[in-house]
Amino acid sequence: MAVRRLNHAVLHVSDAARSAAFYAAALGMEVVEDLGPAVFMSLPASGNHHDLGLFQIPAGSATRGPGLYHLAWEVDSFTDLVERRRALIELGALRGESDHGVSLSLYAHDPDGIEFEVMWPLPESAWGRYAEHAVTQHLDWAAATSRWS
Repeated sequence: MAVRRLNHAVLHVSDAARSAAFYAAALGMEVVEDLGPAVFMSLPASGNHHDLGLFQIPAGSATRGPGLYHLAWEVDSFTDLVERRRALIELGALRGESDHGVSLSLYAHDPDGIEFEVMWPLPESAWGRYAEHAVTQHLDWAAATSRWS
């Protein structure tokens, strides 16, 4: 199994609306969903649900500044995601698992503590209401295995 490609990046920013306007003007990105402190954007021809996530840093935060939150690496199949999960567990790197409605995701840390995501995008026909609404919910492995294996 090989990771196919970088799917999206998520940044911590000081002002999500300002950053969204910048990426729209600079790269032609379009807003998929604006949640105020979080904005999801896509490139018109990418085919991704989103290519960039912008998460606004809470005012007065002393623990975090602007910069990279995580990069998301895409795999080709649910089977590949299961294999990556097994490898991340063996490495002691797995930190979280989420169902985003448009993708199933694993979150891990590398040896320096840098977070990354390994994700499998669901077929667009399965997105439903999540095509326009971001969600983070518990990844039910039994249900996912039943549906996607």
